Amino acid sequence: MATLILLTILSLVLNLPFGYLRAGSRKFSFVWFLYIHIPIPFLFLLRTYAGVTYKYIPIMAIGAILGQFIGGRLNHNRFS
Repeated sequence: MATLILLTILSLVLNLPFGYLRAGSRKFSFVWFLYIHIPIPFLFLLRTYAGVTYKYIPIMAIGAILGQFIGGRLNHNRFS
């Protein structure tokens, strides 16, 4: 259980800078899609090396989505 919590937090932290960058790019552009998808292989490696099964991917995905969202909000607050 502690491993899953740690992986979810890592997922959130890994996605913060990509969410920040994504918010500054044009929506649905190639770069926008890259900023969303670049962290996925790293999350796969983290999950695999930690020995966590695929059943917990939705929990880690919630962390990744929150990281993208919070990073995007940080970017918007910077320009407000």
